[in-house]
Amino acid sequence: MFSVVRGYNILVVVVAQYLTSVYILAHDKPLKHVLFDVNLLMLVLASAATIAAGYIINNFYDSEKDLINRPNKSKLDRLVSQNTKLSFYFVLNFLAVIFASYVSFNAVLFFSVYIFGIWFYSHKLKKMPFIGNLTSAILTITPFFAIFLYYKNFETVIFVHAIFLFLIISMRELTKDLENMQGDLLLNYKTIPVIYGEKASKVMLTSLIVLTGIPVYLLLNYFNIGHMYWFFYLSIGLLLVFLVFLWRSKTKTHYLILHNILKFIILAGVFSIVLINVNVVLNRI
Repeated sequence: MFSVVRGYNILVVVVAQYLTSVYILAHDKPLKHVLFDVNLLMLVLASAATIAAGYIINNFYDSEKDLINRPNKSKLDRLVSQNTKLSFYFVLNFLAVIFASYVSFNAVLFFSVYIFGIWFYSHKLKKMPFIGNLTSAILTITPFFAIFLYYKNFETVIFVHAIFLFLIISMRELTKDLENMQGDLLLNYKTIPVIYGEKASKVMLTSLIVLTGIPVYLLLNYFNIGHMYWFFYLSIGLLLVFLVFLWRSKTKTHYLILHNILKFIILAGVFSIVLINVNVVLNRI
């Protein structure tokens, strides 16, 4: 079940939500107030439960495709019956609503829409080119909007960070489509690589890399991001490596390497948040 819900991904999201709250969204509040805020905890738990449920329903709809694209993981996931998965899916969504209800009615509405959005994506939108990729990227960053709305911090730098993250996630989704093209083709998933081919997908990824340069330039030159500039320099280097390797890639293994580069950038970005201003945080203790 831990494999089905991808517990390691959920752990990263939880850490990212707390780091974002401490260093960005609530940087002007006492550290103890943020870390021991029960409302924040409930929002994080609601996010974790919803994401876990999302992985379950996604696994349910993609079971045949995963058997082709990820045979080893699929065999492990099949140790848990479909009935058990679905039961756990409903329990997790119920818990998410309960956690959200502790915060406010608006939080309940937010997570109810989020739950529906994940189901609708897995059931219908995932097989559509462009719309599926766009929806997946939006759903991935949605848990951070819950924290964003809670703190009501509308600083421009937050939106620029969000654009950078959105573009990297969009690249990851398209790279995943290239990686899983064999299963998508056999099961009639109308993804971008299936409809438009590998070359067009590589052109789109190249365009996304160029667009990523815009928020990076703005963050490095117009906003105070402390020592986090090291992360963005690292990202530029990795994206250049990604670009060179992209146009040489032909096999599933190649695309898996590219996918892992993007996952590393996202993971490094999460933990590099602490570099924004360590001294200010220490003074808040």
